[in-house]
Amino acid sequence: MIGINIFYLSLAFIAGMVLGLFNFGTLWLTIQHLPRMRRPELFTLSSFFLRTGITLFGFYLVMGGRWERLLGSLCGFIVARIFLTRRLRSERKKLPPT
Repeated sequence: MIGINIFYLSLAFIAGMVLGLFNFGTLWLTIQHLPRMRRPELFTLSSFFLRTGITLFGFYLVMGGRWERLLGSLCGFIVARIFLTRRLRSERKKLPPT
């Protein structure tokens, strides 16, 4: 093997997908709750910093000092974004027009 362990790279990819699902899922929930908030700007900012902090910390843990794992987890993160975007877009088309 050339120094890249496929097992750990696969785990990093899966962890990146989990981080992406968390990040973009909570972003979607934040947007859904905005109309009911008294101070939507405060809610949006606090959600942003909390999501970003947890996601970056997750990337740091997954990376473990290896750029290959970071790259694998970023790929998983992007795959999760594409999956959620397509999934939520198809659900939105099913809703009756307002």
